[in-house]
Amino acid sequence: MRKTRVAAALAVCALGAGGLAACGSGSSSGKTTITFMEAMSSGTLKTSMETLTKRFEKAHPDIDVQLQVEPDYGTLRNKETAALSASKPPTIGQVYSDWAATFAKSNVVVPLTDYAKPADLKALYPSVRDDLYLPADHKLYMWPFNKSVVIQYYNTKMLSAKGKSAPKTWDEFAATARAVSGKGNVGIAIDPGGSAGPAGGEAWFEILSQAYGTPVFAADGKPQFTSPAAIKAMNYLVGLKKAGALTLGKNYPGQVALGAGKGGFDISSVASYYYNSKAVGGKFPMGTAPLPTGPGGTQANQMAGTNIVMFAKASDAERKAAWSYLRFLTSADSQAYWAQNSGYLPVTPAALPKMTDFIKKNPYQKFAAQALTTAKADPPYPWISQAQGMLAVAMQSAITGKQSASAALGSAQQQAVDAMKSGQ
Repeated sequence: MRKTRVAAALAVCALGAGGLAACGSGSSSGKTTITFMEAMSSGTLKTSMETLTKRFEKAHPDIDVQLQVEPDYGTLRNKETAALSASKPPTIGQVYSDWAATFAKSNVVVPLTDYAKPADLKALYPSVRDDLYLPADHKLYMWPFNKSVVIQYYNTKMLSAKGKSAPKTWDEFAATARAVSGKGNVGIAIDPGGSAGPAGGEAWFEILSQAYGTPVFAADGKPQFTSPAAIKAMNYLVGLKKAGALTLGKNYPGQVALGAGKGGFDISSVASYYYNSKAVGGKFPMGTAPLPTGPGGTQANQMAGTNIVMFAKASDAERKAAWSYLRFLTSADSQAYWAQNSGYLPVTPAALPKMTDFIKKNPYQKFAAQALTTAKADPPYPWISQAQGMLAVAMQSAITGKQSASAALGSAQQQAVDAMKSGQ
């Protein structure tokens, strides 16, 4: 039902009458005004966006950028859809890739092929670049915005007491998690999420499956929950639970346990660094390290975050101005500032030399950014999030011993395939 309502709303804007400027932002006082609907609504995210936008306007006095800030991603999606329905979308908007796929299907966003030059694309990390294309027609519809990957956080004091250091393989991770568990401590606490949606524990499962040889989603979005790799990943987590090295919880349990000095690890987004550090509060040195590798040194990570699309109702002048703004946001200087102030990663390696002092104090930024050469984003299909919720339920069932790994994943596989069929 949700897809039907969204598609219908988009069709109004795609087919509605009126000139190009009707949904764009227009020009006034000799300036071209563009609007950017986004959800960087609080703290340093908000101030960083405002600072970068002011810098752009200073360098481009003929362009005025109006930030339309929404409080969260759910509201952002609803506001973008409503604006399209009213034939008054912003010039550009922050989107997840599956949103962009829905918008592109309704012809309310434009490809960026005529704007992005080969040098613009080559400057981006490979994983970031790959995430800008939609599989339906392999066209460039998006430009990168906020990106993150997953890293390991750990209690250096707890590990040192057992003669351990940051694990380099997932086998070493399991052994270390077991070693530090007991007497009120646990190797790691996770929240897989549930039927309403996935949480961080589900992302870890996806990474493990990929590290063992098969991602849980094929490139075309087809669920692969019953692959030998997925079953091995689930049994890995079940084994940790049986050994007392893993517990389940809600609301960032890994962060809570780590901060309380009761958890050895937290497997979480690089964007969690500030919150994990705050939770630890200086009680012990918090370590960070790249994710461990799978068999044969297989590197696996999940890239998360959003991109930006340009809406089709914008005039030629607005599109040109918007592209200037997008290029500015991904410039080395802008990305260096963004990464140092937002907690997200720079989307171009050219930013790293401009972050030397920051990286000395925050080494995680460098190895996390380097993961953008191999990390994978989930395929941009509307059923993915629903299928991830089904996978989260399977994790809860298997880890708590209600079902075997194979049975839990088999049930989730069938449900996810049904969701895929209804979502196509």
